[in-house]
Amino acid sequence: MPLTRDLGQFVADLSPNRLPEEAVKIAELGITDCVATMIAGHNEPCAQILRGVLAPTGGPASLYFSGEKSPAPEAGWINGTAAHALDYDDVGVQGHPSTVLLPAILAEGEVLDASGLAMITAYVAGYETWAELCRRDTPTYHAKGWHPTGIFGAIAAAAACAKLRRLDAAKTAIALALGASQSAGIMANFGTMTKPFHAGRAAHAGIMAARLAEAGFTSSLDALEHPQGFLSAVSPEGSPDREGDGRLGENWAIIKHGVSIKKYPACYGTHRAIDSILELLAEHPVKPEEVDKVSVHFGRLTSKILRNHQPDTGLAAKFSMEFAMASSLIARRVTLKELSDPFVRRADVQGMMRRVELDITDDVDPENRRSPPWEQVRIALKSGERIEGPKVARATGHAERPLSEAQLHEKFVDCLAFGGSVIPPETLYARLKSIRSMSARALTAVH
Repeated sequence: MPLTRDLGQFVADLSPNRLPEEAVKIAELGITDCVATMIAGHNEPCAQILRGVLAPTGGPASLYFSGEKSPAPEAGWINGTAAHALDYDDVGVQGHPSTVLLPAILAEGEVLDASGLAMITAYVAGYETWAELCRRDTPTYHAKGWHPTGIFGAIAAAAACAKLRRLDAAKTAIALALGASQSAGIMANFGTMTKPFHAGRAAHAGIMAARLAEAGFTSSLDALEHPQGFLSAVSPEGSPDREGDGRLGENWAIIKHGVSIKKYPACYGTHRAIDSILELLAEHPVKPEEVDKVSVHFGRLTSKILRNHQPDTGLAAKFSMEFAMASSLIARRVTLKELSDPFVRRADVQGMMRRVELDITDDVDPENRRSPPWEQVRIALKSGERIEGPKVARATGHAERPLSEAQLHEKFVDCLAFGGSVIPPETLYARLKSIRSMSARALTAVH
């Protein structure tokens, strides 16, 4: 069966009793972490400006668990932007799946008063759709200038919302095609408010795609695999697999790839190096003034993503290897407190960034063609001594090196405190831990 129809059939047929337990647990992890980052990011200028322009005046969907209400499409848009505003949300399948999927699912889930299991099933439907599209081409979308979260997210969110609305296979395929025509997001906008806007806009696109398909809107049933369709249009090298069998529902991508939870609120490209330098400093507690140079060994594609070499705002600093190293040396951490304009602009931070050298490599990890097998930080001291951190193959929080339950809980509580949650952290955490037996409206209730 052609890809667009095949995905439509897979999503329409997916049911909770078909989901492996491991897939359900990964979906629950992504949902819980995304709720935390959404609440943490809701006061950021990008989310508040968007809310002001859209000016929602009530509706069935909640805005960032605050008690404020909005129409569902606008809620998905605003909440998705908030969830990605701090770049603290999870990573997987070449992008940030939960920051698109959860806001779309939550907004439509409240409209439909969907069950927790229905929302989890929708999440898996969206994730598998996203992963299947990624699998069909070379993993170098960033090198082409695409932000995968925006281009795949719109289609994945359409799949998730079609599942929630229980569309049949044909209408689900139409929703996917509608999502494909709303795919957007370019890397040139990284480090600005527009990057989180990509995620929110993709969530909005998915909600609208499913609603329009249900109402009888038409689109091409080969929009993904057509020679002038989605895969060909966004292909980095012009050679996507438009005809291969995806074996959907047999080889679960969500189990193979999982979600990687961020330990640090910065571009994921900085995380292995942060791990390396923090472990180095734990063993060799040198003072910042003793440092002559810091050398970071990392990949060429990541260096293109980390485009800000002397940032002067917290938002820009999220995409700066130089800042990540300076913060690690001066504050001995990289947290939400450091990724703020006042800290970034400090004279000692700005000065330390100038001491960071980038050692770019073209080595490739056979399991991840976008990155080298490992990254490492070396420090040259003014005394002439040279010290080096460990070679880090997987960042702390990676699906293959997961955070502990205590670390996940600590991040959740910190995010809710940072965002000034109106729901006590323990109350919301307990709800999310019991999401299978919750409804969408019960999950978001303020009281």
